[in-house]
Amino acid sequence: MKTATKTSTRSTAKASTKTAAKTNKTAATSKASSTKATTTRGQVKAKSTAAEGLEELFVDSLKDIYWAEKALSKALPKMTKNATTENLIKGLEDHTAQTEEHIARLEQVFEIIGKRAVAKKCEAMDGLIKEGQDIMESTEPGPVRDAGIIAASQKIEHYEIATYGTLCAFAKTLGMDEAAKILHMTLEEEKQADMLLTEAAYNTINFDAAEADDTMEE
Repeated sequence: MKTATKTSTRSTAKASTKTAAKTNKTAATSKASSTKATTTRGQVKAKSTAAEGLEELFVDSLKDIYWAEKALSKALPKMTKNATTENLIKGLEDHTAQTEEHIARLEQVFEIIGKRAVAKKCEAMDGLIKEGQDIMESTEPGPVRDAGIIAASQKIEHYEIATYGTLCAFAKTLGMDEAAKILHMTLEEEKQADMLLTEAAYNTINFDAAEADDTMEE
């Protein structure tokens, strides 16, 4: 009788242990699945070349705007040739020369931080330049196209203002004061260029373009 009781107790303990182990395994699996779902849902997988620190991000952003400025230096002369208003033409010509200075400054920044000046394709600027081309193709030469060129140019300026503002902040945070000073010079010039475009639009060009609508209605 004792033997039967002892055997029964062992069986019960064994079954209990087995059940507990199964329960723990299920809980662990559930927790792992939950953790995996939390960390992967909506998370973008980083490239093998992804930046791991602020300095790497700063350098990567410099490469990006370096490409953008070089691409812009080729796009601006085309906009200038398609503009008809005298003050817009002059503004675009001035900014073309200024863009060459911005490229030289970026090369100076690369030298200061001990990095080689390398351009990395800027998808944002590439898209903005293509949009500018599309605007020119979609407008008749004259005040209407001029208004479109100003719109495209200001989108580009706003992108550059945002980029140089961020680069200045990164440089200051990293203690790269000399680089920050150079980048800030360009930032202020981009703001000035944007203001001049706004003045050109509101002084004559937008109103001349609006008159074209009135003429068509007549």
